[in-house]
Order: sequence, then structure tokens, then C-alpha cells
Amino acid sequence: MSTTGQIIRCKAAVAWEAGKPLVIEEVEVAPPQKHEVRIKILFTSLCHTDVYFWEAKGQTPLFPRIFGHEAGGIVESVGEGVTDLQPGDHVLPIFTGECGDCRHCQSEESNMCDLLRINTERGGMIHDGESRFSINGKPIYHFLGTSTFSEYTVVHSGQVAKINPDAPLDKVCIVSCGLSTGLGATLNVAKPKKGQSVAIFGLGAVGLGAAEGARIAGASRIIGVDFNSKRFDQAKEFGVTECVNPKDHDKPIQQVIAEMTDGGVDRSVECTGSVQAMIQAFECVHDGWGVAVLVGVPSKDDAFKTHPMNFLNERTLKGTFFGNYKPKTDIPGVVEKYMNKELELEKFITHTVPFSEINKAFDYMLKGESIRCIITMGA
Repeated sequence: MSTTGQIIRCKAAVAWEAGKPLVIEEVEVAPPQKHEVRIKILFTSLCHTDVYFWEAKGQTPLFPRIFGHEAGGIVESVGEGVTDLQPGDHVLPIFTGECGDCRHCQSEESNMCDLLRINTERGGMIHDGESRFSINGKPIYHFLGTSTFSEYTVVHSGQVAKINPDAPLDKVCIVSCGLSTGLGATLNVAKPKKGQSVAIFGLGAVGLGAAEGARIAGASRIIGVDFNSKRFDQAKEFGVTECVNPKDHDKPIQQVIAEMTDGGVDRSVECTGSVQAMIQAFECVHDGWGVAVLVGVPSKDDAFKTHPMNFLNERTLKGTFFGNYKPKTDIPGVVEKYMNKELELEKFITHTVPFSEINKAFDYMLKGESIRCIITMGA
């Protein structure tokens, strides 16, 4: 019996309050409305952003909520006006979108859609502000318009990338956030040439994605910078050729890197959110041609301070959002990089848990043990 147009009852991991373990509940998922699709989630993974908002750090807490934004699934049904997706399509829901009509979407240079740009405060759908999730008639809030910690979810069609149906969803689901953010920061924004040197600040999942981009680009030296030396052995698997811990040096790390590289690296990618690391990443690139790219999100009161001569000496500073990938247009191509064996995904996946044990994924991340933990729905 078709579920199109019907309410679906399914399991979801609900965060009832900040920092408390998620609870597997039966929720009701309403049919998709105008420009929305309902997706059966098969695999999802945990990103640090989920943990940050689950802990309710630095923003208006919104609970009860269904978190999750890295996932792969199959379209169950589509709402009015959806023409580019149909039931059965294999898709990745994305935390930011592409309406196709605004100035950003019309621009080849931008992926910052006016309509569907990331919004961490919104708990309902854009169409009517209402939630599509409920328990006993009471709404459960959405997160980033994706809420993938549910066996079924409703997402705006502009936030859904249709991918190759042959791609294994338990692998490519991690393409929908952190990995692509780092990968694209290197490939699309820093754009190192073959044989150049790249410094990566921060060796978490996003930084390792940036390192993977440098490896694909053919960088000759990939220098990893992190305060946690325990990450260094793992980073070598991602193409990092040498690692530096600022705590091991009594001089600024930008000076250390300049001495290692005869005046500075050709490219640097900052993936920490520390304003100090941002300044260091900029000041460690070579004059004349060096490019530094900022990826990490700083605290709201941070200020970036460097001497203007660093710019006049022909260093370039850039910022990026989601690796400059347009979700619907570009993310299917990232999946193809994996299918063509150009991009390696398996090494990012350190753990797998059944949906019933989703809280273990939080434990692994909080202990710093995981890069990505795949959560298998229906298990």
C-alpha cells in the first residue's frame, strides 16, 4: 500500500533537552508540502555540528528536536511543484540549499543561496513554518532543514542532491557535510597546483577532507598542524607528509612553517575556528603567490588582526562556505569522484553503530575517537 499523501509512523532519535541522551521514539511524519520531498533515510552519520547544537552552546536552544544532517536515503514521495526528483531516487539531504533562482544560485562564483542558506535557528519548514514531525500531536523541531536521525524525514527539494543510484549510501552519506567542506576548500578555493605545498590547520574530519583534496590535487608536501599529536599517525593515511604541534615550538608556528618551506607554503587551509589559527594560516603562506583559505567558524566576538603589508606583499586571504559546492549541482560530482576511485571515503569511516545505539556515536565523538561514525537505520 502506497504511503504517498499519508502520515508515516516511524522511529526517530529525539533530543528532548540539551546534552541528554537521545531517545528513540515513534514519531509521525507528515506528507511533503509544496517544494518538499519525504525521504526514507537508510544511513546517517554524526557531525560535530550536531553535537554542538545538542549541547546548546552559544545559540538559542530549541527542543525537543531531531538532529542529523549527514545522510543518504531514497525519495519516498514528493510534494507539489517538485519536478527534478521522484520516488525511488537515491539522494543526499544537505544542510544548505540551492533554489536555482536567486542571484547567488545564478552566479557561478557563489553557493550561498538566499532562500535556503544554512539556518540553525529554524525549527520548521520554510513553506509554512510548521514542523512535519510530531508525537501525540505535539511538534518536534527540525534541525538544518534535514533532521536525518529519523527513519523518514521531510526536506525542501532545494536541499536534496540526486546521486548515482549505484553509489553505496553507507559510504557516500558522509559527502553531504564535513568532508565536502574540507575537500572543496582545497580543490575549489585554495586550488593548489601539482607539486605545491599545503598546510592544513586542524586535523579533524574537515581538516582531513582538506588534506584529501591536497592529495588529489597532487601537492608535494602536506603539512598538518594540530595541538593534538595523537592525530598525527592517522593524518598520514590522508596524505599528510609531516605534522607540527605548535606546543613543541617556542616561536610562532607561522615562523616554524616558513623555515620548513623556504619562506612559506604555497597554500594553507584553516579548519579549526580559532582566530589565532586563522592568522597563523594566513601569515604562513609565501609572499608573491600564497593563498590562505578560512573554513572554521570563529566566535562572534573574534577579530582577525594582521599587518596590511602581508596583503601588499601579495598574499591572498579567502573564506569559503561548504567548500564552494552548490548542493544540487556539484555534490553528485563529488560522489562520482568516489565512484571513479579518485576520492577515498572508507578511511574517514572509523565506526558503525545500529540506530538503536545512536548515543554511542556521540560518545565516540566526545572522546575524540571517531572521524565519522555511520548510523545504520532500521537496526
